[in-house]
Parts: sequence; C-alpha cells; structure tokens
Amino acid sequence: MTERPTARELAGLRFPGLDPARPTAEQIHESLRSAILSTALAPGCLVSETEIGLKFGASRTPVREAFALLRDDGLIVTRPSRGNYVSKLSEHDIRQAQFLREGLELATVRRLCETGIAPDLRIALEDCLTAQADAVAQDDNGAFQHQDNEFHILLARATGYPRAETLLVREKAALDRLRVLALSPARHKGRLLDEHRNILTAILDKDVERTLAATRTHLRSILNVLSRLITENRDFFA
Repeated sequence: MTERPTARELAGLRFPGLDPARPTAEQIHESLRSAILSTALAPGCLVSETEIGLKFGASRTPVREAFALLRDDGLIVTRPSRGNYVSKLSEHDIRQAQFLREGLELATVRRLCETGIAPDLRIALEDCLTAQADAVAQDDNGAFQHQDNEFHILLARATGYPRAETLLVREKAALDRLRVLALSPARHKGRLLDEHRNILTAILDKDVERTLAATRTHLRSILNVLSRLITENRDFFA
C-alpha cells in the first residue's frame, strides 16, 4: 500500500472556519468528509489527528469524534501503531453501493411518477439542472459534482420520506470518489446532464417505464468505466 505523508496532502487544503453555534466535531467531520469525497485527501493518505486539530484550531476530543464518524462512513481506517489513513477504494464496495443505490433510486423515481413533485422542489430541480449546465460550460468538476449530488438528493427529498435521503447520501459515499475520477472529460459531464434532464422529463410526464429505463442507464454508467478507472488510478484502489 502506498502511504502518503500527511503534510503533502494537508498543506494546500483550506477548511471553512468553525461556527461556535454548531458542534465542533460535526463541522470537522463535514469538512474532512468533503475533502475525502472530492479526493483532495487522496485514498491512502495518512491523516494525523494532531495536524487536523491545528488546521481547525480544535482540541483533540472533537477531532477524535470526527474521526470516529469518518470510520463509520468507511472513509478512514485506523492501523494500530501507524495512524489513520483515508480508505482506499474497493471494487467490491463500489459494486455493492451501486446495487443498493439503484434499488433505492428506482423506487424513488417510481414513486415520483405516481405522486408528482411539489412545485417548490420542481423549481429547485430545474435550477439544479441550470447550474449543472453552467458547470459543464465552465468545465468545473467541483461545481458539477455538487449539483449532481443535489439533483439526486432533491429527488429523494421529493418522496416525502426523510430516510430515503439519508440512506441515499450514505450509499453514494462509496461511489462519489469514483465519480470524481470519471468527471475529467467535459463530454462526460455533458452526458450526465443530458441523462438528468431525461430522468426529470420522464418523471414529469409520469411515464414510469421511460423513467425507470433512464434512471437505470444513468446509474449503471459508472460501472461501464470502472475497469478503466481502476487501471488508470491503481494506487487509489485496495
């Protein structure tokens, strides 16, 4: 396993300041989770509790609590007497997460075809697609990934079942880092945008079969490039 020094990964990272009105551990967890899922903290990177505490100006206790949450997310692993490392990607975990996510999202879009989407969430989804188009035009991977996540979260929220959104966020974590690796070509972002548009249009038309087909095609697209991404990013995989 390639183990990267903490300083190399953390030196250039800038985290938002802590809000005294919110739990410190929660904020550190959110910031580190975002850095890991964007691969700013790369798979295999050594992450020191001391260095993170200095970065946030936080004591050891909330840092340890944040690391415990990251372990629960499967995003860091602790090696006795060696430290904490950003977990490497696993082909098995990716395929399992895709399987679970597909089941959840197909149930989500089927329900939305039956119930419709509330006007405020429909506007939010359309705004999300506009923001995605802007990100494609600017070839901005970070902005596109954020809006891509937002699109799927909004669909889950539209079901009216809060746990659907919670479960989706959790299962997507195993896929998000892989998606970052796949976003580099601008044409790939453009294809994902077209697929999002097709899904929303089919839902609004209440066409169940077309919606399910469009969603299934979209969710399985990452598996079509999995072997290539593993080959191109071998150090990131277990």
